[in-house]
Amino acid sequence: MKFIQTLLSFAAAFTLGFALIACEEEKSEKAAVTNESAFKYGTVEIPVSDGTLCIAPFFVAKEKGFFAKEGVDVKFVSANAETRKIGLNNGTYPITNSDFAFFQSVENGVNIKVVEGFHVGCIHLLVKKGSPIRSAQDLKGKKIAVNAIGATPHQAATLWLEANGVSAINDVQFLPYADGNLALEALERGQVEAVSLWDPLGSLAAVDGRADVLMDLATDPVFAGRYCCFYYVSGVLLEKEPEKIKALLRALEQAHTWISEHPEETVELMQAGKHSAIEDKEFATALIKSYEYQSPEQKAKSGRNLKADLHYFADLLHKVGYLQLNADEFTEKIYREVDWHK
Repeated sequence: MKFIQTLLSFAAAFTLGFALIACEEEKSEKAAVTNESAFKYGTVEIPVSDGTLCIAPFFVAKEKGFFAKEGVDVKFVSANAETRKIGLNNGTYPITNSDFAFFQSVENGVNIKVVEGFHVGCIHLLVKKGSPIRSAQDLKGKKIAVNAIGATPHQAATLWLEANGVSAINDVQFLPYADGNLALEALERGQVEAVSLWDPLGSLAAVDGRADVLMDLATDPVFAGRYCCFYYVSGVLLEKEPEKIKALLRALEQAHTWISEHPEETVELMQAGKHSAIEDKEFATALIKSYEYQSPEQKAKSGRNLKADLHYFADLLHKVGYLQLNADEFTEKIYREVDWHK
């Protein structure tokens, strides 16, 4: 009798345990459904890269809940330039940031569009501290280090030279250094006379006294006040899921506004999330401000015009041979006006 009672008790316990497990699984499934339904546009992957402040809007939009507010669950993934272009072209990625480096791919048929400006600045052309080189003309016959031939620092230096009457093909020699620190070392040793570098390395080299600034993309007359970087979106998704793209753009616009109002807090957020390698908060804050992230009101007041900037740079790139299409043709091909405001 005791054996039967024990057996029955065990069976009851087993049944109760199974019921509890089933109940928990059902709750978990419901929670997953509820969590998924909380995001109107589901989960999307956005390719970004840690280590630089100039991508702050993506992380701010995520950390401050702007993406979630607009109904998008954003996951960040690491991807190089080619992977980004492929992902945007086939609709794997909805949006990313880049600069002139995507222009030739767009001309060659990659289905990505520029819909908004990202920021200004972020590249410096440097010479050795105390160098007698003070102008583009002084660089004639000299060597300039870049990260890669055809990459944006190379293109920016090319446009600056050509705008100042120096042939980037005949008058100077560009040498590729994949590592910016090696490029700066080459500058110190006199192996090159100038180096074109991304931030933060370019700005840091000037601030800590290792180099003098010959050209700052944020302030030089050739580039000043114009977007150097842009928001690129998938042409496929812009056609098939325009509301999702608009939701992402609304979130990023909120991030731009927040950054413009809270530059110090932006740096703290980036440092806390290990999204920036810069430890000097004052220096990082100055960099954030130099990129001129703007609210819609600030943008309207400044008169900054995305389409005009695209046309301007397309014209310069066409003149130096990077683009075959003229500025009018290329701008029509790459630019799309999107009204993402509700």
